[in-house]
Amino acid sequence: MKLRRAIKDARSEGELFRRRALAGFALILLGLAGLIVRYVFLQVQRYDEFATRSQNNRVKPIPIPPARGLIYDRNGVLLANNVPAFRLEVVPEQVDDMKATLEQLGQVIPLSQDDLDTFHKQLRQSRRFESVPLKMRLTEDEIDRFAVNRWRFPGVDVVPYLNRRYPMGGLFAHVIGYVSRIDADDLNRLDPVRYKGTTHVGRIGIERSYEDVLHGTPGYELVEVNADGRTQRVLQTHPATPGRNIYLSIDARIQKAAEQAFDGRAGAAVAIDPRNGQVLAMVSVPTYDPNLFVDGISHADYDALTSAPDKPMLNRALRGMYPPGSTVKPYVGLGGLELGLRTPQDTVFSNGTFYIPGQSRGYRDDRRGGFGTVDLRKAIMWSVNTYFYKLSLDMGIDRFSAWMGKFGFGRPTGIDLDGESSGVLPSREWKAKHYKQSWYPGETVIAGIGQGYWTVTPLQLAHALATLAGHGVPYAPRLVMATQTGVDAPKQPLLNPPSGPSLVTNQSSWQAVEQGMQMVVNDPRGTGYGLGRGFPYTVAGKSGTAERFSRRTDAYNENKNLAYLASRHRAWFEMFAPAEDPHIAVAVVLEQGAWGASSAGPIARKILDAWLATQPDAPVDTPLPPEGKLSLPGSVPPSAPAPASSVEPEDVPEDVPAEAATQETPP
Repeated sequence: MKLRRAIKDARSEGELFRRRALAGFALILLGLAGLIVRYVFLQVQRYDEFATRSQNNRVKPIPIPPARGLIYDRNGVLLANNVPAFRLEVVPEQVDDMKATLEQLGQVIPLSQDDLDTFHKQLRQSRRFESVPLKMRLTEDEIDRFAVNRWRFPGVDVVPYLNRRYPMGGLFAHVIGYVSRIDADDLNRLDPVRYKGTTHVGRIGIERSYEDVLHGTPGYELVEVNADGRTQRVLQTHPATPGRNIYLSIDARIQKAAEQAFDGRAGAAVAIDPRNGQVLAMVSVPTYDPNLFVDGISHADYDALTSAPDKPMLNRALRGMYPPGSTVKPYVGLGGLELGLRTPQDTVFSNGTFYIPGQSRGYRDDRRGGFGTVDLRKAIMWSVNTYFYKLSLDMGIDRFSAWMGKFGFGRPTGIDLDGESSGVLPSREWKAKHYKQSWYPGETVIAGIGQGYWTVTPLQLAHALATLAGHGVPYAPRLVMATQTGVDAPKQPLLNPPSGPSLVTNQSSWQAVEQGMQMVVNDPRGTGYGLGRGFPYTVAGKSGTAERFSRRTDAYNENKNLAYLASRHRAWFEMFAPAEDPHIAVAVVLEQGAWGASSAGPIARKILDAWLATQPDAPVDTPLPPEGKLSLPGSVPPSAPAPASSVEPEDVPEDVPAEAATQETPP
């Protein structure tokens, strides 16, 4: 049966089409409205945000590290400088395959294993968008070869920077120290804003102690970059503020003369102006080249320095601790006068051996048979142990320690350098803390001649000597005497007032000690006789010979072999000049010296000669016989020969075994 075809309803279909068309049009309008609303939202309400984002895609801020402040000596001699250099840097996020990139780079620019190790270490510590130094101090040839192959290494570029250099090399290494590259520990302690873009920081010495002064404040520049991140042009520049320059109180001429005077022998010397505490020279021998550390020292060089038997990295002036020997006798003698236990005229009889009352253990003097009857001046001149044995015993260890502590022994001097050692000032409390034992009288006796538990640094002894030379007025030693905000700006002096009142209440006491020290150098009987000859000012001094190894008996050592004696002794000498109005105080120690006067004394004298050459108002050098300078009680008249009992300077050991004191029984 054939189906009947439905009649088409054109009206209904037209109505349906209109409804659908209206719905579609409404949806189109709704979509357009939403698009307009969204467009208004993005382009109007969030315009500032997206404009900033767009600008950031085109404009990149680059930090400008500040130029590090320069370091000069007191006369403007440059000691630490910044020189232009170039380094290779890598931005990790722009490198797809770091390992392959480094291998290919190594074919263009030689990369040592030290370079790669340092780079990987810093890579782990930095963020991916920050550039990391790969190789420092590129040569011109390396820069040229990289420029030709630059297109092969996206994210790698050559960057200019200022490299720290030390023109004097090792001469000031132990004073100035050095800078080196920032590591993980530094990132944890340094201000990330202030050190933005900075790659180096002070490690030791002045570079570390005055880091805040030398560093400065970073700036930045806005640069326009392309899609590859390469700079197209500089839009704005906000310059960095350089660090302040520093002027040391050290005179490079005196410093150089002091180091040369050691002739390669291990030791240290410190010279201080007693009038203000300014350090005029500070030498530690042997030394090292601080330039090795600036861009990362190689493993081979570092191992050579740290394994060297003479320890060139040790700052002996600041951290070396040695028994002071007889150099402490002037301070002990002054203490006897100031505490009212002695007068300058009081005498002691020296027969060669001193005994504590009620004990049989003897403490020997420097000369078999002794020196006879001596007062303070002669006790200092001859370095008579018996005088100071008895004086220290009469003082008692408590008064002894309290008095010697006033000169700065047993604690840091307060110099403006980090890492200073404290040394050891013998005391009842110190022994109880370290040995859990009581104090014995024999330990007091040997403390009086600088033996036993005593240890001092050369800086401590120089500070004590400067205090004594300055009539008892103490000044904390200072290395930095002025700062400067720019090369053309005036210097800004740093004041250093006295750190306390004078230790001397009676100037006649000071004069007696000073006269005894003059006799050491100028009297034919003195242990340092001749060291003042030819110097236009009167010199005062004191020798010290501290044993490195103690003998087991109190027998006199008759071995005069200098090599043998040098292997046993630390040789000290301290001197100041002019004796009546001191302008310089010098302390010298030799780690291996036969005697203080003959071994360390000439070094101290050469330092005085170098200082004299820097004084524009110094008198003409007209050598005078040392006797002609003396007008002291007990001095030898110019026409009189030296007494038959006089000895060559320090021709016998001054010291006694340290362990002998601990063998005493308590009273």
